[in-house]
Amino acid sequence: QDAGLGAAIFSDLKPNPVGANLDAGLAAYHAGKHDGVVAFGGGSGLDMGKLIAFMSGQARPVWDYEDVGDWWTRADPRGIAPIIAVPTTAGTGSETTPNSIVLVPEDELKVGIVSPKLMPDCVILDPKMTLGLPPAITASTGMDALCHAIECYTSKKGNPFSEMIALKAISLISRSIRRAFNTGTDIDARHDMLLGAMYGGMCIATSSTTGVHALSYPLGGKYHLAHGVANAILLPSVMHFNRLVCRKTYPEIGLALTGRLMDAEETVRSVQQ
Repeated sequence: QDAGLGAAIFSDLKPNPVGANLDAGLAAYHAGKHDGVVAFGGGSGLDMGKLIAFMSGQARPVWDYEDVGDWWTRADPRGIAPIIAVPTTAGTGSETTPNSIVLVPEDELKVGIVSPKLMPDCVILDPKMTLGLPPAITASTGMDALCHAIECYTSKKGNPFSEMIALKAISLISRSIRRAFNTGTDIDARHDMLLGAMYGGMCIATSSTTGVHALSYPLGGKYHLAHGVANAILLPSVMHFNRLVCRKTYPEIGLALTGRLMDAEETVRSVQQ
């Protein structure tokens, strides 16, 4: 769709994008002889925008950049278009991660395409862009962001930087997610959620998610369950399973969640509520 000034709008993608969506996006990009991408949307829109920019001048197929082997050496930096990311949900944090997720329906799997060069050149966080987000999507995307922060805080790959921003993300999201759900026009709550989601994405980029995401990807791949919903379902059970080896980290998470000191068991119960 022609948007004037030499720009075009591409919106042919599914909530869980597939390879055909990327092919269509690249065809539109090349047909219009464009020189950059501005990605609006939630995780699906941002991930696909990042991939279109990333793959716009690559000779290898996209699957060669899956998170295995020497993926970080494969991309030709001369074949990557500039990208600006504008998130309209507060969830995936894709605007600050080197990841893009693609569904492979025939294998009932979600595949992570990973490269440092998938990081956007510019990010615009505007809470006004999230004011029209329906309550159900506010909840599911917000829980995705919360899972990012909690998982990265307990990850073996955690480090002082990821731990610092993870606790800040947990605090921002826990104090704002119900307000954003109940009153979608609460600009302060929307601001906190957007910032918390971005911090969650930064956690992924510097640490990693753990059991919740590892288990939720098959649910999304096989049953097409919304990513945030799958994470929300799994979070209490995974935290309960890990409670004995997370006795030191869970109280710190609980403090960020509720503002009061709790032991590991109480933290798990607070998440279940």
